[in-house]
Amino acid sequence: MIRRMPTHVGDDTVASCVVAGDYIFLAHHAAHWFGSDIVEQTRAVFESMQNTLASVGASLNDVVQLNLYLRNIADFRQAADVFREFFTEGAPARMTTTTDFVDATCLVQMDGVAYIGA
Repeated sequence: MIRRMPTHVGDDTVASCVVAGDYIFLAHHAAHWFGSDIVEQTRAVFESMQNTLASVGASLNDVVQLNLYLRNIADFRQAADVFREFFTEGAPARMTTTTDFVDATCLVQMDGVAYIGA
């Protein structure tokens, strides 16, 4: 069974996540409206992801893989350090890259996969 959850960004062409069996595929989560600081934006992204995961009965501890997209590679260490605050049972697999975002105030976005099987 596949379940597509409502958008979290006001764009009906993207679900906040898609649940397919025991897997949850998280769409991009960003938080550029929460300030211009990489740490603040990264925390807000994780809080947004927590809300999305909670809507389908999961948590960040169920996340097995994340893609971290940064506007500036110089922000990597500060963004990565925030992971420790949110992943208390060990970090997921992660890929990090840099990119330009549609919104110039966006410093960080993430997407990923969670597993809720036995």
